[in-house]
Amino acid sequence: MTTSFAAVSSTASFAFSSEAREMCTGDAFRLCSSEIPNIPKITACMMKHRSDLSAGCRAVMDRDLAAQRGKLASQ
Repeated sequence: MTTSFAAVSSTASFAFSSEAREMCTGDAFRLCSSEIPNIPKITACMMKHRSDLSAGCRAVMDRDLAAQRGKLASQ
């Protein structure tokens, strides 16, 4: 399977950084492969399995989510 976590790189409301895609590709395949290539479902799956994510993936996702919330709050 050649699809990567890049498939979850953007949704209507959230975009993951390239670092998050790099750190989370393995987690996406491990936890959410059945949702590929449906971007909203992969994103929801990754959020649902947050406690099961690798430490690196969880850290960059948390950082990206916080940055996105900050952007939304300032709009």
